[in-house]
Amino acid sequence: MTPADSIAAGSAAAGSQAHDSSPSRLQSRTLLVAALGVVFGDIGTSPLYAFAESVHHLPDRSDAHVYGVLSLFFWSLVLVVAIKYVVFICRADNHGEGGILALLALVPGRPRKSPISVGITALLVIFGTALLYGDGVITPAISVLSAVEGLKIVSDAPGYQSVVSHLTVPITCAILLGLFAAQRGGTAKVGRAFGPIMVVWFATLAVLGAVQIAQHPGVFAAISPHWALQLLLAGGVDILAVLGAVVLCVTGSEALYADMGHFGRGPIRFGWFWIVMPALVLNYFGQGALVLRTPDVEHTFWGMVSEGPATVALVALSTLATVIASQALITGCYSLTRQAVQLGYFPRVRIIHTSRTTEGQIYVPSINSALAVACVLLVVAFGSSSKLAAAYGIAVTGTMLVTSLAYYVVLRRAWQWSWMRAAPLVAGFVVLDGVFLGANLVKVLHGGWVPLLMASVLFLVMLTWKQCRALLHEHLRGATLPLEAVAGSCGTDDTRRVSGTGVFMAADTTATPLALLHFFKHAKVLPQTVLAVSVQVANVPWIPKRARAQVQALGNGFWRIQLAYGFMQSPNIPIALDLVCEAEGIPLVVGDTTYFVGREHFLPTGPGKVSRWRKRLFEVLSRNVPPATDAFGIPPGRVVELGAQVAL
Repeated sequence: MTPADSIAAGSAAAGSQAHDSSPSRLQSRTLLVAALGVVFGDIGTSPLYAFAESVHHLPDRSDAHVYGVLSLFFWSLVLVVAIKYVVFICRADNHGEGGILALLALVPGRPRKSPISVGITALLVIFGTALLYGDGVITPAISVLSAVEGLKIVSDAPGYQSVVSHLTVPITCAILLGLFAAQRGGTAKVGRAFGPIMVVWFATLAVLGAVQIAQHPGVFAAISPHWALQLLLAGGVDILAVLGAVVLCVTGSEALYADMGHFGRGPIRFGWFWIVMPALVLNYFGQGALVLRTPDVEHTFWGMVSEGPATVALVALSTLATVIASQALITGCYSLTRQAVQLGYFPRVRIIHTSRTTEGQIYVPSINSALAVACVLLVVAFGSSSKLAAAYGIAVTGTMLVTSLAYYVVLRRAWQWSWMRAAPLVAGFVVLDGVFLGANLVKVLHGGWVPLLMASVLFLVMLTWKQCRALLHEHLRGATLPLEAVAGSCGTDDTRRVSGTGVFMAADTTATPLALLHFFKHAKVLPQTVLAVSVQVANVPWIPKRARAQVQALGNGFWRIQLAYGFMQSPNIPIALDLVCEAEGIPLVVGDTTYFVGREHFLPTGPGKVSRWRKRLFEVLSRNVPPATDAFGIPPGRVVELGAQVAL
């Protein structure tokens, strides 16, 4: 067990109590309303395009075919979202936090023969994480584009249709660019408006669907699963294309799990079963009723309102809802990036906290810029939500399948379930996910290659970073001395000491920081107080301040300080050291403290068991890593960087 894990274990009880404590009724209502905006934003906007895309692939709009599609929609929502995610997957929380990386953190580690070896489960989760970034790119593009396309239904006038057709893509790009530009200011103010708007949105979905169902109540017969089976077995239907579109109704399922730590299981489960799922079912069945009454309807969602002002109002509300859904995925990518950085799977990036009270309110400029460029390029390249739907399904279904497989590992290795108990449950999930993924694989040549390409590149980057960092730590561990030996040798009169405190950042908890050795070698002096500070990330999301530090006095003014953070936290070394030094009586004067950090330059010519081209990739990534001042909250004016060349 590492020091970070031992600290995390000591704080687990406090963290569990924090998450398990029952909120008041007012707090529960607030969490529920907020969850409607953040958690259900993506899946809540699927009615804009999911059903219309599904019936588009039917050879005709007969009762049997429409009932079959509706049955597939209903049972997908029940089996995938309600049973798999809400009932089962959400139980696999890491001290209250969810998400695919948190699922990986639940799996007990095993000894590895080589420092660069990565387990099969970790490889799967890394690829699933990479696919989530693809989801984060496609969701804003398809959601906003599908809402803006509603303007085409306002009027049938040829002149109007021509203008709208030319303006749909520019308007969508303008909205997306405005959305990404607004990220710098933080989402706290916008977040307070998310919930109420989505309450109106889900109420609108339910009312629109109920109005159509009232004119064709027999549509509820589609709840029977035999209609779905009949469609799956029927001839003359491109069933793979239909299934590839049906899966769009469960997009956003991962958000239920990923955002669990922000709201808790209770509000998410209540919101799904009592608000979101009923509204979605009513709307989808309402669209089905509309198709049965008017088979030649152009678009099943926009056709539920009359042309003119009603359509304009619905387009405006839909645009707000899709912006909210996009916002949830964008901020989700920020959190995902921070988790990946903290767990060592992604290069350090600049993270800006946009709220003094909410830890999760962060802004990552580099990720924001990359998402903005990718979203705009997708909108320009595909031009319509129907074409984008082909690219969308693979990212969603791939992540869902990886989650199911990782959940099986958690059941077996973390919760000690027998295979006879775990296998049947997860096998059902895998069959569902596999069917949907297989249906979407046929769309690879029609746009599905986009998320696969993005995921493959990100997977390569994350794996290369993890393995080459392990090689680096192995090299540095063999090139330095134990800190106790250095501290003991500095008790003689031969070592000059100067006033002040030197904080030397170290990757290893036992070895002497390379920056300290280089500084002493060249300057021939050492500060009167030497703090060797290491930062470790534990496999838990949060570690309270009182359980964060381990301090060891080594004599002769040397101190070893180990700071542990959860993977959902961002370190701030000056604040942490102020608390530690005050509690331990260590002399620390803010104006007389210098932070020493090492910055290695890597040469891809060493004996490390990684291909040379990947070492060169690691070298390029390392050159673009932001300085430690950003990563650790260190004042730039108090930092001294010491470089070294390392052959990997």
